[in-house]
Amino acid sequence: MKKKRKLNTVRTIQSYLMILGSVTGLVVFVVIPLVWIVRFCLFSYKGWGSIKLVGFENFIRVFERSPKYWKAVLNTFIFAFGKLIVEIPLALVLAFILASRLKGRSFFRAVYFMPSMVSVAIIGVIFRYFFTHQGGVINEFIKLFGGEPVMWFSNGTTAMIVIMIASIWQNFGINMLFFMTGLQSISPDLYEAASIDGASNTRQFFTITIPLLGPVLQMVLMNAILGSLKVTDLVLTLTNGRPAGETEVMMTYIYKTFFGAEGMAAQDYGYGSALTVVTALILGVVTIIYLRTTKKSGEVYS
Repeated sequence: MKKKRKLNTVRTIQSYLMILGSVTGLVVFVVIPLVWIVRFCLFSYKGWGSIKLVGFENFIRVFERSPKYWKAVLNTFIFAFGKLIVEIPLALVLAFILASRLKGRSFFRAVYFMPSMVSVAIIGVIFRYFFTHQGGVINEFIKLFGGEPVMWFSNGTTAMIVIMIASIWQNFGINMLFFMTGLQSISPDLYEAASIDGASNTRQFFTITIPLLGPVLQMVLMNAILGSLKVTDLVLTLTNGRPAGETEVMMTYIYKTFFGAEGMAAQDYGYGSALTVVTALILGVVTIIYLRTTKKSGEVYS
């Protein structure tokens, strides 16, 4: 009996040790920063000098005197919607094609997944070179066919399109792999029965594949939406919010508020903390709405 208790004690200690690293990381990188952010929401602090208690003044400033931030919020949702209506269908169709007995499918899987492994900074540099006005690869192709070079980064619309293209190129491969994992869980007998009944490949895709991928699609879409709304480094590398803040997004605006940036006021920890809390609430609301509207797709076939 004593030996059994000792064994259970050892296993309990081992279990706590195994989760110690995760818990420590959660406390250090999530809990402490959250406490720090919530604390500074009520203060005015520029990173130097004294800390002044201002109550809810920072939140009042966010909602009443921050048009640039709300412009960044709008830009963020435009970016997320614009890229996802291309990225998700593209990943799904490619996953469906590569899940079949296509010759060389392993090669294409690796090629499509590779952009997900490349540093975002490198992706930014690559696409900056592709779309630069003078000597850019895309403009050289346009001139080759008699067209006029496009100043991609001098217009907010075209600059945002470039960011979307870069983000799609970076992320569609990993989403494709998620979809392929879901496709492998669908029984081939269903497709065989549908073929016997005379259903075309297109009909099988929309009546068998899409419904049975419901839980996977729900997870992929949620990760893609939140990842798109939190985009930061790609924008900083490609446009840094230019031209005139037309490509500024929520996270880059908060980053510049905390650390200061050209064309903006000096760093402001209190205001930046309030912006962070408001942004977190926006992301939370989006997540709740999404989970409620997609609850059925996650339950029916789970």
